[in-house]
Amino acid sequence: RVTVWNLAPILNPKLQKDSSVPKMLCQMDNHLACVNSVRWSGSGKYLASAGDDQRVILWTKSAYGGGAVFGGGGKVNHESYRVAYTLRIHDGDVLDIAWSPGDVWLATASVDNTVVVWDVEKLPSTVAILKGHTGHVKGVTWDPVGKYLATQSADKTLRVWRTSDWGEEAMVSEPFEECGGTTHVLRLDWSPDGQYLVSAHAMNGGGPTAQILERDGWKFEKDFVGHRKAVTCVRFNDNIFEKHLEEVGKKAQYVCLAIGSRDRSLSVWLTSLKRPLFVIHDVFESSILDLAWSKDGLVLLACSMDGSVAAVVLNEKELGTAMPKDTKSALLKKIYGQNIGPAQNAKPMLIENPELLKLAQNGTDNDSEAEASVAVNGNRATPSLVKRGPTDKQLEMRTSDGRRRITPIYIVPNSETTNQAVMNGNSMSSESFGKYQMQSSSSEAKSKIRVEKLDGVVEPNVSPGKKSSPGSEKP
Repeated sequence: RVTVWNLAPILNPKLQKDSSVPKMLCQMDNHLACVNSVRWSGSGKYLASAGDDQRVILWTKSAYGGGAVFGGGGKVNHESYRVAYTLRIHDGDVLDIAWSPGDVWLATASVDNTVVVWDVEKLPSTVAILKGHTGHVKGVTWDPVGKYLATQSADKTLRVWRTSDWGEEAMVSEPFEECGGTTHVLRLDWSPDGQYLVSAHAMNGGGPTAQILERDGWKFEKDFVGHRKAVTCVRFNDNIFEKHLEEVGKKAQYVCLAIGSRDRSLSVWLTSLKRPLFVIHDVFESSILDLAWSKDGLVLLACSMDGSVAAVVLNEKELGTAMPKDTKSALLKKIYGQNIGPAQNAKPMLIENPELLKLAQNGTDNDSEAEASVAVNGNRATPSLVKRGPTDKQLEMRTSDGRRRITPIYIVPNSETTNQAVMNGNSMSSESFGKYQMQSSSSEAKSKIRVEKLDGVVEPNVSPGKKSSPGSEKP
């Protein structure tokens, strides 16, 4: 089952004793087996849940006010959620799910060794099925910039996939060669500035660590050490924090990370400190399975295999001041270019131009004469646009019964030049990218297509029901 809880009694001790304030808001029992992962979309419109029943369910809040829980022993739903979509494609348990920046895509990882990327705007359509792993895929996370998708598997590898063509960008195995398959999940995560990817269960010198991979070259020279057993989950705070350092008279910028382990302990780290900010032991009776931060970054929630959820409430004195959203956006633009995050059409328009793949697909979908193939099994896409017939003139001939026959003309899509440039690996600046958004054909120059009339007749006669004869009249 999936349960939605009220955070108000957790944040306000007075409300904990108020019987009129509900603690449980809603309980949903649609899954047929154990639920492994739940994730709110960035907009809050959907709640996605995945379980051992091989299904992914997207929930949305209903106007209905709730009511008694069927068979719940007197429990009451104070909110109501309905099933918006049920996604079925996996052949095994679904272990992890992740929403892309802007909620454009939803990635699901399964024990069937695949990762499925769903098109949220066209559900239940899929964008890609990634089949590079040879073991259960136990964790999936999106690059906050939108260029990459990272997965970690029981095959002792971490793979990074490009969102431009869904090919494999990198495969890292060395830090995981000594790891055993002792963890139910391997929830890795990306830092909010996109510079670092931190893995779950890795080993260094015989001890368990959380490996740090740098975006630049996918180097793995640093890690987080201290847990006695395998790291199961990693979760970055979505905020970038600032703190004024009086000794140097400057502001320090850093990010915050929480790590959960099979040793039942929870550690929180700041990248400005060499040691963890704090470590919490013996809160749970079993392995920690998942972590989540609140939007303001001051509440950390952790859940365990023992069925309990713990909340850690922090303040700005302990963590620092969260960077304003516009400042954070400006920082990302400074690092990656001007086009970051959701654009006008709610698609992520990035400096690396992953959305041009969508543009290419739209162009080929609308033209039956163009064919494109996109590899999704770890190989770079090799699209080929096939043109048939002339592109600058129409050919007009006569059939043997005197009727006109005009050869269809292939009209080049407006975006084709751009798509070919990107598919061929040519780089484009962020300034030029804006020129190649979808354009209306009415804005183009007047057509220069000419009509060329050819002598002779077409054989055989293409006008059914009439016999050709030299004396037949023209219509």
